[in-house]
Amino acid sequence: MAGRYPALGTEVTAVGDASTWGKFRALRREECEMTREQKYETFRALHERAGAFVIPNPWDAGTARILTALGFEALATTSGGAAFAAGLRDSPDGLTRDQILGNAKEMVEATHLPVSADLENGFGRSPEACAETIRMAAEIGLAGGSIEDASGDAKDPIYEFGLAVERVAAAAKAARECKFVLTARAENFLHGREDLDDTIRRLQAFAEAGADVVYAPAIPGIAAIRQVCGSVSKPVNVLMGLKGATFSVDELAAAGAKRISVGGSLARAALGAFVRAAREVKEKGTFSYAAEAISHAEVSGYMR
Repeated sequence: MAGRYPALGTEVTAVGDASTWGKFRALRREECEMTREQKYETFRALHERAGAFVIPNPWDAGTARILTALGFEALATTSGGAAFAAGLRDSPDGLTRDQILGNAKEMVEATHLPVSADLENGFGRSPEACAETIRMAAEIGLAGGSIEDASGDAKDPIYEFGLAVERVAAAAKAARECKFVLTARAENFLHGREDLDDTIRRLQAFAEAGADVVYAPAIPGIAAIRQVCGSVSKPVNVLMGLKGATFSVDELAAAGAKRISVGGSLARAALGAFVRAAREVKEKGTFSYAAEAISHAEVSGYMR
C-alpha cells in the first residue's frame, strides 16, 4: 500500500503510518459523497482526454477497494470473475440480472470511483429488455455499462445485424436519459466468427446508434486493433489479459485505443495463485507459497 497519493500531498511508506492512512480514509469518505451524476461526468471525461487509460476489473467489494487504493481512475465489473466467485461457470446460464447488479452494487458502494458494469447481452433478446437493464443499472449507482451482441444461443451465437443495432439504439436512448456511459460490444471473435470486416461494420453501426464507447473483445493483433480504432467515430475499449500476444498501454494508445480493460484475467490470476498454493500443499506437503502471499496487515489496510 506504500506509494504516492497526490491528493494527500504525501508519500505513504508503510501501512502502519496511521496519520496518513487516517487522512486517506477521510478523503475516501469525502469522495464517496460524489453523486452518481458526478461519477458519470468523471467517467465521460476519461474518454475525452488525450491518451488511453486502464479500467481494471475487480470481482467483489474487496478487490474494488484494492484497485481504488492502487490509484486507478475507474473500475469495470467482470461477469466471469463474479460467476467464479459464486461457484458458477461464466456462461449465459450463469448469473441472473439481479445477481449481476447485486455484485456491481457492492463495488459501487466500496469505492468513490466510477464503476462500469458488464451487463452481458442485456438479459433479454428485445431492445426493451436492454433499455430496462440500463435503467436498472443506473438506479444502483453505476456510471456506465456494456451491452453485447452475443445471443447466448450456441447454435446462433451472434444476433442478426439489424436486431443487434436496434438493441444498442434502445440501450443508448435509455443511457442518454439516465446519464450513463454505454459501451456496445461486438462479440464475433469470442464465438469463432473471425470476421474483422463484419466486426467493424457492427461497431460503426453501434456508434451511429448512440453508443458512447465500442468494444470488440479478442481483436487479433495490433494491426487489427489499429484498423478498428481508425474505422469508428467513438472511443474504443481494448481487452488485454488473454493468452497470446500482449501489448503495453503505450502501444495500444498509439494504435488508437482509448480504454483498456482486463476482463476476468485478474480474477483468473488470483485463482491461479490459489490453485498453485493448494496443489503444493496437497501434492508436496509444503507451504512455500506463503512467501509470496500478501501480508494480513497490507490487506487490512485496503479495507474499511
